[in-house]
Amino acid sequence: MRSEPVILGVAFGYLALLFLIAAWGDRRAEQGRSLIGSPNVYALSIAVYCTAWTFYGSVGRAAQFGPSFLLIYLGPTLAMLLAPFVIRKMVRIASAQRITSIADFISARYGKSSSLGALVALIALIGITPYIALQLKAITVSHAVLVNYPEAAELRLADEPFWLDKSFWVALVLAVFIILFGTRHLDASERHEGMVAAIAFESLVKLVAFLSVGVFTVFVLFQGPGDLFARVAATPALAERLGLDAVPGGATGWAGMLVLAFLAFLTLPRQFQVLVVENVDERHLARASWLFPLYLLAINLFVIPIAMAGLLLMGGDADPDSFVLTLPLAAELQGLPLLVFIGGLSAATGMVIVETIALSTMVSNQLVMPLLLRSRRLHLGGRGELAGWLLGIRRVAIVLILLLGYLYHALIGDAYSLVTIGLVSFAAACQFAPAMLIGMFWRGAHRRGAALGLIAGTLVWAWTLLIPGFAQSGWLDAGFLEHGPLGLAWLRPYALFGLEGWDIYTHSLLWSLAANVGLLVGVSLFSRQTPLEQTQAALFTEALHPQLLQSSLWHGQTTRGELGALLDRYLGSAATARVFADAAAGEEEDAAAPASPAQIARAEQALSGALGNASARVLINSVVRGEALDLESILSILDTTSETLEVNRRLEQKSRELARASEELRAANERLRELDRLKDEFVAMVSHELRTPLTSIRAFAEILRDSGELPEEKRRHFLDVVVKESQRLSRLIEEILDLARLESGRLTLNPQRLDLVALTRHSVDAVHHMQEDRGVALEVAIEVEVAPVVGDPDRLEQVVINLLDNAGKFADEAEPRVRLSLVRHKNHYRLAVEDNGPGIAAEERERVFEKFHQIQRPEESPDKRRGRPRGSGLGLPISRGIVAHLGGRLWVEEAPHLGGACLIMELPQAPAQTP
Repeated sequence: MRSEPVILGVAFGYLALLFLIAAWGDRRAEQGRSLIGSPNVYALSIAVYCTAWTFYGSVGRAAQFGPSFLLIYLGPTLAMLLAPFVIRKMVRIASAQRITSIADFISARYGKSSSLGALVALIALIGITPYIALQLKAITVSHAVLVNYPEAAELRLADEPFWLDKSFWVALVLAVFIILFGTRHLDASERHEGMVAAIAFESLVKLVAFLSVGVFTVFVLFQGPGDLFARVAATPALAERLGLDAVPGGATGWAGMLVLAFLAFLTLPRQFQVLVVENVDERHLARASWLFPLYLLAINLFVIPIAMAGLLLMGGDADPDSFVLTLPLAAELQGLPLLVFIGGLSAATGMVIVETIALSTMVSNQLVMPLLLRSRRLHLGGRGELAGWLLGIRRVAIVLILLLGYLYHALIGDAYSLVTIGLVSFAAACQFAPAMLIGMFWRGAHRRGAALGLIAGTLVWAWTLLIPGFAQSGWLDAGFLEHGPLGLAWLRPYALFGLEGWDIYTHSLLWSLAANVGLLVGVSLFSRQTPLEQTQAALFTEALHPQLLQSSLWHGQTTRGELGALLDRYLGSAATARVFADAAAGEEEDAAAPASPAQIARAEQALSGALGNASARVLINSVVRGEALDLESILSILDTTSETLEVNRRLEQKSRELARASEELRAANERLRELDRLKDEFVAMVSHELRTPLTSIRAFAEILRDSGELPEEKRRHFLDVVVKESQRLSRLIEEILDLARLESGRLTLNPQRLDLVALTRHSVDAVHHMQEDRGVALEVAIEVEVAPVVGDPDRLEQVVINLLDNAGKFADEAEPRVRLSLVRHKNHYRLAVEDNGPGIAAEERERVFEKFHQIQRPEESPDKRRGRPRGSGLGLPISRGIVAHLGGRLWVEEAPHLGGACLIMELPQAPAQTP
């Protein structure tokens, strides 16, 4: 299973699978069915940040320095949290200006300066070469460990020719693979959809591989994390490595490494490629801002367990960078080590693919093209011929970049660990941060300041990190590391200007960024920008104004024929057709017709996507007579845009306020209509209730007046009816007055401390005879001896009597029963009155407290309804109002004992009396 042919077969099979995924992604893109239109794919493509360094080197760093490896991933997490403010602006600028690389980005910001773009490309080439060497080293070492374990890994001897070195052939194979992968189209600003899909896939592969070895280590080699860390705790030397004291440089090293990772995440060429150039929708940043940090958490979950397990089982002399591979090999497994190797290969190839494509674009557009544009022979090419030249340049650049990475690996790679090599490149990439970030937010940043800052920062980086690596590997005399050049101790690379005791990366970052930012700001303050640089500065700093970026920035003149010939020569007929796609029918044939400003702008964008902003500007200037819009015009557009946006914002705000006011008026109108309806109903009900007893009194009074010969018995009966109806009318008027006082807040109460038990017993005595006359069996269950509450005794007695009277009216006709109970509930007292009648439906339980509402039994005949005692329908509304004024509640439930309705009054317990 571990034979070399099998390993090579699986490795080439995996690379072939990546190529098939990339080809499928490109074909889907051509069919208009993009694979990378998903925010999940975008977030996974950003995980190209996790290279062989992450896969192997994080464990090595954790084995040496404990939790310090986490800082490499906390930096990107912080950057993604700031994505709405920083990365979104970068994406918008890149989309509007057809940016092809970070060198093109910085060049475009500072007046589309070709010299500045070339400087950035050169620094990137020098600074990222160690990182490519890291991937070659990781692939070669992991292959050697897999083939030769448990014997020492056999790498190329120093006296052997380079063609016997596996790293050399790995570099060539990757070069061929990347040429097929990423140089099929000239326009570097167009998305490499197949490449992004393949990178997203490889991100899943390396995650699964690393989690697999982590689970195996923790739950197979050990009996869970508890067992592992208990054994670590029993070994003091290992336990010390888990503390924060193990971080190189202490608190200063912690902060420095965090800043280093944060800036490098934004400025590494491959990260700029996937974050900015390959972004198809800036809305994808919203999901990536939490999904990518979640990915980083998952892939680092088992780093410390694997590192500690390796130190426990393999010993302190073993190479910690190889623990991920040697732990399953030591357990004599077959499949898992091969999966780990594929995971490491996936992490390394993903980084090399994207990084090399980004660097080859920079080499082509920023270094080679400006030189070729000065050659007359270049301008003599036929239609589209130069497109083939440019693709050829990029392909040659890919081969040279990988051979340069191999050369660094062969010369110095064995002197540094994987993490050390990676951090050297991180510090180099950070030199782009001042020119890029300050230029995005400060309009006054000047091209000369950016260039001098980059040069100074890179020289300090090279002196403090790059050159010491050559000294440690034996290519230079290492004496200057301890004593300084010519004995000048203050120039020692690891203690520059006498700053000692710092972590070497924090030390290098501090001095390099101090020189970089100092010169950028200082020179900019005393330099005058060119009109084009002022224009670009306005476009970059105000990039979040979409109308400004969409405006045409040319007012020069050229003909369609001249512009089309230029595009044909460099890009071919297809790109030319896209630029003139908006021409009216029949106008395409008129080569002498003037090109519109929009067409000139699109032509420059098309050339920028293929050649970079600086070269595109040179070519457009060669055919366009006139200038681009100056700063005054740009600022005028910006001011107009800002005013328009402000007016739109105010209009939207007014519109929302009007909509809110309209909604409030509509709601108020509905309330008024409801109140008007309730008023009409109330008047109608009151009229009806008052008319009934008045009609009876009038009718019987007229009979008594007109019938002088009535028998005495009937006369007495009619007089009794008149008296009862008069009493009923008086009660009704009193209830209406009480209700009016309640609703207006003018009901007079006389609150005092009283015993609800005594009041309840008195109320029961008051209605006892009336209930007996009706044949109602009244049961009383008072479970407390005393119930102190605060209330108006007359009003409360009125409520209790009303509840008992209602229960008696609606109890069962055959065997009417009523039950009154008084219990304590928390800090309240509950008085409940139940009946054994038909009960009250759930939907009717609140309606019984409405004015004049009376419940009718559907099974009753009209005759029975007329014979039943009736009330005014005001007793319960008045009772609820009185109870509410006393701080209590009144509601209806189903009777728990008798099965009918249960009206419950709850009042709070009176506060204790002070002595």
